[in-house]
Amino acid sequence: MDRMYRHQRHIYDASRKFYLLGRDGMIAALDPPLGGSVLEIGCGTGRNLIKLAQTYPNAVCYGLDVSEEMLVTARRNVERAGLSHRITLAQADATAFDPQVLFGLGGFDRIVISYALSMIPPWQGVVAQALRTLAPDGSLHIVDFGDQAGLPGPFKAVLNRWLTLFHVTPRPDLGETLDALARAEGVRARTTRLYRGYAVHAVAERGVA
Repeated sequence: MDRMYRHQRHIYDASRKFYLLGRDGMIAALDPPLGGSVLEIGCGTGRNLIKLAQTYPNAVCYGLDVSEEMLVTARRNVERAGLSHRITLAQADATAFDPQVLFGLGGFDRIVISYALSMIPPWQGVVAQALRTLAPDGSLHIVDFGDQAGLPGPFKAVLNRWLTLFHVTPRPDLGETLDALARAEGVRARTTRLYRGYAVHAVAERGVA
């Protein structure tokens, strides 16, 4: 990951903002509790964490990423935004991190994963670990590339060739996998297709009947 992002991190946000659809809508609907904790898994350059902290000034934000190269950029961006006192970053494997060791917390009120699962081969393990680290009334929010079922064939072909250049693999079974993992954790999940299947927004809520 460090090798891949050593140079990409400098243009990552500028090159992704036009096709990572649904991120800001997910953030706008997050609604963390007053003083609540928000974790982003695969926080990259810190773009989403900064927007989260600005949108919810009473929340405390945390981010983890496996790439130290990305975290170098994230720390700089967070500092420039004047949010170092509200955003804590750490390097960790998203499939096996310990929230107590990293951040001194047992769990999080909200966990966000934005367009990261499509870049992590053991992505099911990431979802499972996220569910395990939810607070008693916490919720997991995922946005990523969808099954593309409603998109025109030529557009799908170009899109997938483009994604391949960036080592991105859409997870068409994300909804089904989340449902199964959520049931095992006693969590209720729902998945919504966005933009004719271009993207998917999935939510798993603990404490919801």
